Amino acid sequence: MLTVLIETRNDEEGLTRTLASLIGGAVEGVVRDVIVCDLGSTDQTHRVAEHAGCHYIATGGVAVGIRQAKGEWLLLLEPGARLVDGWIEPVLAHIVRMSMPARFSRARASRAPFLSRAFSRPTALADGLVITKRQATALSRAAGSAEAIARGLATRKLEAEIVVAPRGKA
Repeated sequence: MLTVLIETRNDEEGLTRTLASLIGGAVEGVVRDVIVCDLGSTDQTHRVAEHAGCHYIATGGVAVGIRQAKGEWLLLLEPGARLVDGWIEPVLAHIVRMSMPARFSRARASRAPFLSRAFSRPTALADGLVITKRQATALSRAAGSAEAIARGLATRKLEAEIVVAPRGKA
C-alpha cells in the first residue's frame, strides 16, 4: 500500500526515531516496505536500517529507491521526523480519495515561534510528503534528492501530525 523512503547521511539516531513512529503502520499493514537511501554515511546507519528490516540502498539515492518501491503511494520523511499517533487513518483517507501530494500538519511541539519562522527557511521535507509513485518517478528524473522532489509542490494538508526532525545534524 505505502512505501516509506528515508534519505540519510550519518543519521543513525534520527533514523531510529523515525522508524519507531512507523511501527503502528507496519502492524496495520499500511506500510508495505521501508527503503533507506543512503548518501554516504560513515556511522551505523546501515546497521539500524538492516536491523529494522528496511531495504538499504547504498548508492543511487532516492531515484533508485522510488524504482524499487513496492507501494503505489510513497511517504518521504527526513530522518529524525516522527509521525504522531493517529496518522494512519488520515493518510489512508487521502490516498483513497486524492491523487495530489500531501504534507502532514506540524505537531504543536514542532511549531516554531513567529520570529524563528520569519527568519528561517524550513526544508521542503520538514512536514513529510505523501505522493504517488508515478508522480515521484516523474519528478525524480530532474531532481537529485528527496528534498528536491518535495520542493515547490502544491500539496494538501493532512489531519495527521508530524514532529519535525531536529536541526543541526552533522
